[in-house]
Amino acid sequence: MEKVSYAGEILLRWRVGHSTFLALPEKGARLMNWNVTHGDGSVRDVIYWPEGADLAKISEVRGGNPILFPFNARTFDQGDIHFWRDDEGVRRPMPMHGLARQGDFKITQADDTGFTALYLPDDEAREVYPYDYEFTVRYRFEPLRVICELSLHNLGDKPIPWSAGHHFYFTVPWTEGLSNANYAIRIPATERYRHAKDGSLVPGPDLKEIESMDHPDLSDCVHMGLKENSVIFGERGHADDVVVSLGTDDVPPKDAAMVTWTESADAPFYCVEPWMGPPNSPEHKRGLHHVAPGQTQTFTVAVKVK
Repeated sequence: MEKVSYAGEILLRWRVGHSTFLALPEKGARLMNWNVTHGDGSVRDVIYWPEGADLAKISEVRGGNPILFPFNARTFDQGDIHFWRDDEGVRRPMPMHGLARQGDFKITQADDTGFTALYLPDDEAREVYPYDYEFTVRYRFEPLRVICELSLHNLGDKPIPWSAGHHFYFTVPWTEGLSNANYAIRIPATERYRHAKDGSLVPGPDLKEIESMDHPDLSDCVHMGLKENSVIFGERGHADDVVVSLGTDDVPPKDAAMVTWTESADAPFYCVEPWMGPPNSPEHKRGLHHVAPGQTQTFTVAVKVK
């Protein structure tokens, strides 16, 4: 592990085998980039980071892996966006994708294997999510794999609801001159949904288990009822696929979700996002988890190149 001065910030960099990982743990516990150096000296970006990104506004940057906590995407209360209702019936605001990605963290551990960072809620965060807790993000870096654990420890006397996730921005396409049409993705889901404007989950679209990554209906799709815990995507007919694994069990919980999204057909990234549950879980309850007083829950995901 080494420190790197960049754009007014001190970043941490790990070189593990052929992989290099770059992170800014104090700002959203953000993993910024992961690249792999091939035997011929060429470098492939696995996790995308845009050149010239403003680190002062890191929560707005489309790149790296934004941490989504306590809830994914948009929450609603009776059709009103960016609100949620707690278990006691109190209506509260909630920003898009929650609080962590724009939040401050403190590094509690950092060595040659990775880092752990503790979320530091500000006054706004304590108002919209009024619980006594510790939320930590732990990254472990391996030669061709990264493991991330999101842990919520309940320090209070009442259950804490959460449904967290990841927003990995993967470099796709990663071969110059190719497009998304040259890439395919396998998602072993039995249910697929769109997130409607009123916060409900609407069945559809009709996608096959293996789809081309230029399929127009693939973007902004919530895949659930996963038969296996891994999603695989890559360049057709070539090795070095990316495998995204949700959880540590062979079959994830029924309401766990993989979300696929990209900004446009020619964007330099495609997001494959493992979530504990679908958007708006506090209202419809699918994928909503509760941590009992004194207990800890951990959501583990892994990404590898094979």
